Amino acid sequence: MDPLSSLHPARRSLTPALRALRLCLHLLMAGLLVLAAVRADSAAGTAMAVVVGAVYAAGSLLPSVGRSQRAAAVWLGVLGASWLTLLWLTPEALWIAFPLYFLQLHLLPTRWSLPAVTLTAGAAILSYVGHGAALNPGVFIGPLLGGAVAVATVLGYQALYRESERRRRLIEELIETRAELAAAERHAGTLAERERLAREIHDTLAQGLSSIQLLLRAAERALPPDSPAAGHIDRARQAAQDNLAEARRFVRALSPPDLEHGSLAAALERLCEPGAGSGPDGSYGSYGAYGPGAGPRVRFSVSGTPTELPTPYEVALLRIAQSALANTVRHASASRAEITLSFMGASVTLDVVDDGKGFDPGSVRQSSEGGFGLPAMRSRAESLGGTFTVESAPGQGTAVAVSLPLPAGVSA
Repeated sequence: MDPLSSLHPARRSLTPALRALRLCLHLLMAGLLVLAAVRADSAAGTAMAVVVGAVYAAGSLLPSVGRSQRAAAVWLGVLGASWLTLLWLTPEALWIAFPLYFLQLHLLPTRWSLPAVTLTAGAAILSYVGHGAALNPGVFIGPLLGGAVAVATVLGYQALYRESERRRRLIEELIETRAELAAAERHAGTLAERERLAREIHDTLAQGLSSIQLLLRAAERALPPDSPAAGHIDRARQAAQDNLAEARRFVRALSPPDLEHGSLAAALERLCEPGAGSGPDGSYGSYGAYGPGAGPRVRFSVSGTPTELPTPYEVALLRIAQSALANTVRHASASRAEITLSFMGASVTLDVVDDGKGFDPGSVRQSSEGGFGLPAMRSRAESLGGTFTVESAPGQGTAVAVSLPLPAGVSA
């Protein structure tokens, strides 16, 4: 590694610009040494020019000069001493000071390189005067101006390099940040899709399989003790239970069939009809799962002036009503329930109230056995910017309420 490559020790691979600068420095030093050797008045001067060239070449070939400031300082000391000797022998060595400026600025820290450049310029001026040349402004201006140009060039290049490195690091950080944001968005999308998938499985497949289990259990109880169909019903119920535990796949979301044949109010009204049973989408009515007369009596009412809602709103409200009514049928032991759909100016609300045994909302936890209904309902409401509340206490029934703000352009 040659001395110029140490302009940026951390950067081992030279750019084309640095390669060009290195080549120019080598050619400049070689040309000035040849000039000094040819124009020397003595053989000693010519021999010393060869020595200076050999020292310079050695520094270019030694890797330690480019890797260690101590080795670079030692090499520069030897090169400077040999140059001073040549300068003492011939005034033509004066011009070699210019490439020495660059070497000193490249290889030494700023606190050392600037004094070294100043001393080199002073030695060049004194040598010129010492060889009997007439004093004139050019004697002082030449070496000093050369040193100033070298300092401005190197320090300016280093400043540009630092700015370039700062921008490069900034760009790398921006690229990394963009990649992290993309990964975070993908992760968030994956989580959202998993949540939607779990919610849809709960509201459709899981609800339907639960209904099948309950129907088979009711049929099993209604059979005579020695009925040959009992074994088949038991195996069917066990298969439904196994499939309920292993259901992990969801067909892409479509509008509920109930909404394809009428308004949201009509779908909710059908949901409350006695014996509504398990529909093709997995929903079921008030007591269809237990058989006629086994579940609570459900009443549906509409408050305010109905208005057409966006499909996501209708889907969310219908699914929440299905899930809330399913909880009432399965867990509340209620005799009466009421579903109320209210259109109130800038919002629409849905209330599902029963007179069942109630529960402590703070004690509900999601588990593999169930408990996904309330979080799923809350997630549906919040995904549309709405609110979801559950009011219940042991022995005091349950009230589920969801409120969705109407989007711009829709008003009740």
